[in-house]
Amino acid sequence: MIQALMIGVFCYLGSVSSPWLLGVTGGYYTIGRPLVAGLVIGIILGDVSTGIILGVAVQAAFIATISTGGTQNQEVTYAAYGGIALGMLADASPGVTVTLSVGIGVLGLFLHNLMMVLNSGWNRRAERAALEGDAAGIIRSNAIYPQLVNFVLRVIPVGLAIYFGEGFVEQFLLLVPEQVTQIMNVLGGLLPALGIALLMNLLIREKSHFIFFLAGFAFIVFLTKNMIALTIFSLLVAYLFYVSMERSDGNSNLEEDEVI
Repeated sequence: MIQALMIGVFCYLGSVSSPWLLGVTGGYYTIGRPLVAGLVIGIILGDVSTGIILGVAVQAAFIATISTGGTQNQEVTYAAYGGIALGMLADASPGVTVTLSVGIGVLGLFLHNLMMVLNSGWNRRAERAALEGDAAGIIRSNAIYPQLVNFVLRVIPVGLAIYFGEGFVEQFLLLVPEQVTQIMNVLGGLLPALGIALLMNLLIREKSHFIFFLAGFAFIVFLTKNMIALTIFSLLVAYLFYVSMERSDGNSNLEEDEVI
C-alpha cells in the first residue's frame, strides 16, 4: 500500500496542475512523462530496468500528445503511473502495458475534467474573499483547496487501482485466450509507431526534411546503437543545414538588392 500511495503521489506531482516542481517545467514536462515515470516506478518497486523498458514503450505511444486550447484525448500522467505500475506488477509485456496505459489514460481524463469542474467552485469563494479584503481566504481558495482536490483525485484512485488492480490484471491475463493476448501485444506495439508518426506529422513541415528522419533511422539500425553518437552527429548535420540555409537566404536577398 505504501508503494502504491508513493506512485500516486508522483502522479500528483507530475500533473499539469501541480505547482511544486517549478510548475509544468519539473512536473508535467518531466515527472509526468512516461519515460521518467517508468524510472520512478522502477525505483519504488525495485526493478529499474523493467520500469524503463515499459516507460519507453508508453512514452513512444504518447510522444505526440498535446493539449490544444486545454483539450486532450488522454491524461498522460494517469496513463504513465497507473499503466506502467500495473504492467510491472502483473509481469505484462510492453504491448499489453501500452494497451493498459491507453485505457487508464481515458479514465484519468474523466478524473482530470472532474477536478477542473470541482475547482471552478473555488472561484466564487476567492471573489468573496477579495471583496471582503481577506488575503488569507484568497490564498486558500487559489492555492490550497484546489491542490487538495487534485491530490485526492490522483493519489487515492491511482494508489487503490495499483494496490487492488494487480491481482485483477494477473487473473485477466490468465483467463483471456492466448489469441487475445497476442492481439493486445500487436495493438500495443502499433501504438508507439502511431505516436512517432503523429510526432513526425507535427515536426516535418517540408517533404525534403523527411530525408533526415530516414538517414537517422538508417544510422541507428545499420551503423551504430549509440544514441549519444547519433545525437552529436545529428546536431552537426542540423548546424550545417542551418548555415547553408542562412547563406542561401543571404545570397537571395543580395541578388534582390542588386536588381533594385
